[in-house]
Amino acid sequence: MSIETNKELVRLFYETIEQERYEELNKFCHPDFVFYAQVDTPFPGVKGLVESEKKNFDAFPGFKMPLEAIVAEGDLVAAYFTFEGTHTGSPFAGVPATSKSIRFSLMMLLRIKDGKIIEKRSHVDMRDILRQLGAVK
Repeated sequence: MSIETNKELVRLFYETIEQERYEELNKFCHPDFVFYAQVDTPFPGVKGLVESEKKNFDAFPGFKMPLEAIVAEGDLVAAYFTFEGTHTGSPFAGVPATSKSIRFSLMMLLRIKDGKIIEKRSHVDMRDILRQLGAVK
């Protein structure tokens, strides 16, 4: 696979997430896909990814995740996003809906194997999100 093909795969993967078409994520992911929300917290399979992340997305109905930058080398693709949403949905990290709008950055590192995403690692500042929601100072 070419670097440009890998970048396009990642773009389409995140476009599908932003459109909340979770049932379509399998077409982008390798059968051995693993999502790491933190360094040592694996969520195996697309099912693990959706179970881990959908509850967060559901807290911000109609969220947007504009892709700010994408860089690739070999089988790795790094994607930098901003996440924008209003907390009107389900609780987020135990915080009931606040109706506050938030904006924060996300950095993702994805590894590609056989033309599919086999690993996704996430970096996000949870404290910044909770601060914006008024849950911490």
